Amino acid sequence: MTDPFKEKYCSDEGTNPGHNNAHFPRSVCQAQWVSSPSEHEAHPGRSLVTHNHEVILDWATQRHAMPATIRGTEHDGHLGVLRFDFPNWGSNERLEHVTWEQWFDTLDERQLVMLYQEHMRNGHLSNFFHFNSPYREQD
Repeated sequence: MTDPFKEKYCSDEGTNPGHNNAHFPRSVCQAQWVSSPSEHEAHPGRSLVTHNHEVILDWATQRHAMPATIRGTEHDGHLGVLRFDFPNWGSNERLEHVTWEQWFDTLDERQLVMLYQEHMRNGHLSNFFHFNSPYREQD
């Protein structure tokens, strides 16, 4: 099954006419796209990409991560930078917990995908994640 975000923002030419040339970088397009919680990495350390709420919630739940935003980055009544708050990773006073509904609404409004890992190459659980937008400034 092809992911609709990959179809829409990962064209052979690197642009997608009719969408203001919005596109993901090659590294995102070439990663393994995941659209169901039953799909997993091909091997430890593999980069994965998703926009699927169930996949993101499952990944966060396995790490006991809470949805958060960075305090002070909000604008016009909208959440600012999206993050996760991981337990036992030290205190980050700039993180503010938000509801999953607020967090996913923001993810959808910004048309973000999450680049992440399930496991590091050594097989240990990975907390690596990064958000990417097809509308970010291109190099």
